[in-house]
Amino acid sequence: MSEVAGYKAVPEDDQKKAKAFFDRGKTVANAGQFEYAIEMYLQGLVIDPEAVAEHQNLRDISLKRKASGGKDLGMLAKMKLRYGKEDLANMILAEKFLGYDPGNTGRMLEMVQYAVKEGCYDTVMWIGPILMRAISDSGKPDLNKYIALKDAYIRLRKWQFATEAAQKALQIRPDDMNLQQEVKNLGAQQTMTAGGYESGGSFRDSVRDMDSQHKLMSQDTDVRTLGVLAAQIKFAREELTKDPNEPGKVTKLVDVLVKTEDTQYENDAIELLDATYKKTGAFRFRLRVGQIKIAQLKRMQRSLLDDYRKNPNDAGAKKAYLEFVREKAEEELKEFALAAENYPTDTTFKYEMATRLFDLGRYPDAIPLLQQSVQDPKLRTDASIALGRAFLEADFLDEAVDTFKNLTESYQLTGDTKAKLIWYWYGRTLERRNDVPDAIKCYSKVAQWEFNYIDVQHRLKALRAKATTA
Repeated sequence: MSEVAGYKAVPEDDQKKAKAFFDRGKTVANAGQFEYAIEMYLQGLVIDPEAVAEHQNLRDISLKRKASGGKDLGMLAKMKLRYGKEDLANMILAEKFLGYDPGNTGRMLEMVQYAVKEGCYDTVMWIGPILMRAISDSGKPDLNKYIALKDAYIRLRKWQFATEAAQKALQIRPDDMNLQQEVKNLGAQQTMTAGGYESGGSFRDSVRDMDSQHKLMSQDTDVRTLGVLAAQIKFAREELTKDPNEPGKVTKLVDVLVKTEDTQYENDAIELLDATYKKTGAFRFRLRVGQIKIAQLKRMQRSLLDDYRKNPNDAGAKKAYLEFVREKAEEELKEFALAAENYPTDTTFKYEMATRLFDLGRYPDAIPLLQQSVQDPKLRTDASIALGRAFLEADFLDEAVDTFKNLTESYQLTGDTKAKLIWYWYGRTLERRNDVPDAIKCYSKVAQWEFNYIDVQHRLKALRAKATTA
């Protein structure tokens, strides 16, 4: 759809020019001149590469040719036809090979991948299901092809199709934990995102009126911003091409790709960073991959939360949100653990690990990391609050009380966000240990700072009633 960056619309004038080739191709095909027809259709598709109906007509001709005994291109002919630097030309060449060998899933996948790069997204949505069926019907389904097709759909934000491809891959490798997780994540993304093709639209339909679209874009600040970023991306790519071994230019390109907050561009950044990490061995590039993934997960969580808030009585929406929150914590834990392993002296990563372990209910695992984190002056207060809560949840009440008591004595500010948090959880810990008078004092202090703080009114009233009847 139009919200997917990179789609290239075909001007109506070009569509009209291409039609002449398609009409000629149809005529000669009816006369049984299949090779000539294939060439006519290919010439038309160079001009209008998003003419899905004509892609299908070309495929029908190819199948008729094969059924009539038509052979594949010979080895010498194939050697003369080589892929180059232009993605559109490569897409058309893949389709030519496919025209002479219509069952070749390798050529189908090449067509998908070059179509994605060129921005021919309607073409991807046409050939993708054909490829999916062909892989499944091959008798020996190829895991890598399913994964490649899944990645192509992700680039187009077609979550339902990406999920189906990932599920097919998972059937081949059912014990692959990464695939299991990706299927879940894609399913969550599918739930929170209204599909484009799933609702019957096409990329071409979304931008059919090019003049009106341009006016809309010029009125929309966000879209104008994306246009500016696209220009910056183009420049950064060109600079990196001139000096591909310069890490600084990799970083500059990644910075502008990430600034778009567009999944397609972010995935481009991840691919670039992964390749640079493998080439240089510098972990800072792999670290950036984790940061991008975490940012994507946060956006997905916000969207799921919005859906849940709009439908608070929808048990399915609530379940999807809670499951995703847990899976997000698990994925983030992996990233921070990897970072901590590579930067053992950086306490921040250990603290981030600990907070995810806390969110996952793994309190005994979180406690040692939090104890290390409190030694860092920048993290001391936050880590101490988290440590006290971890002791509380792990039923080490005396340790929790001592931790919060020390915090109330060492934290110098009065009534700010952290002060309220410290005294509130100090009260919760004392209440849990049945130190009612001291818990009342803690809650009273918080109530005097902010009367509507969490559930402090309710707890204060309940404890005072308990103290009166005791």
